[in-house]
Amino acid sequence: MAIRLYRAYTPGTRNRSVFKFDGMVECQPQKKLTYNKHLQNGRNNRGIITSRHRGGGHKRLYRKIDFSRGKKDIPGKIKTIEYDPNRNTYICLIYYDDGEKKYILYPRGIKLKDTIVSGEKAPILIGNTLPLTNIPLGTAIHNVEITPGKGGQLVRAAGTAAKIIAKEGRLVTVRLPSGEIRLIYQQCLATIGQIGNIDMNNLRIGKAGSKRWLGKRPRVRGVVMNPIDHPHGGGEGRAPIGRKKPLTPWGHSALGRRSRRGKKYSDRLILRRRKHS
Repeated sequence: MAIRLYRAYTPGTRNRSVFKFDGMVECQPQKKLTYNKHLQNGRNNRGIITSRHRGGGHKRLYRKIDFSRGKKDIPGKIKTIEYDPNRNTYICLIYYDDGEKKYILYPRGIKLKDTIVSGEKAPILIGNTLPLTNIPLGTAIHNVEITPGKGGQLVRAAGTAAKIIAKEGRLVTVRLPSGEIRLIYQQCLATIGQIGNIDMNNLRIGKAGSKRWLGKRPRVRGVVMNPIDHPHGGGEGRAPIGRKKPLTPWGHSALGRRSRRGKKYSDRLILRRRKHS
């Protein structure tokens, strides 16, 4: 999808860019494949904020995405390519030969009226889903399962793709977009190709209101708060943080601290950790 730039006829359109939505079909979402999802706005069951800077935003209908691709050996035709407000990639509406309709993630390069299929003997073509054991080495994949039959959980964001680099015994070695190298069971399914909408990171929001439409509230720097509100707060004028290293509002180390839980079940399956910035 191409990116359209604005002329600076208002301050909000200076340096602003949006997608052109070329090749997409303007249509209402399938009613049977949508439901109203209650927004938590970062609050738990007691109404206490547990994740800051969330709230507001436009109303959304949640589209049910078929991450499991459970229609085995039944061809389906790409009917539409649609916008999904709940994720940064587009989705495709599939009409299967048995009459069922489902949404899938949009693979890059797929076109309207193309045919996709899932199964162990499916051809190695973009959009088809196969077990990892039947996919050749070096193939780009997305929507990768971790537990067989549970549905894809990895590599689902716009423009991402993983790569199969080795096979040994019951396990396949996969390089994830983060740089992590991980072992996954060969029975797990994955979809051929890269996720579409690769220019997502090149968009320029342009104004604060656009963030509010997305349900993201303003962030305030700790150095401008009072000492009671943040460890970096207080002081006269533009004072430094006054600490050896940056801290979170709750006093934990903010940079370089590993947040992954120790002794996790999947530690033995990770050969190399992801890249750290």
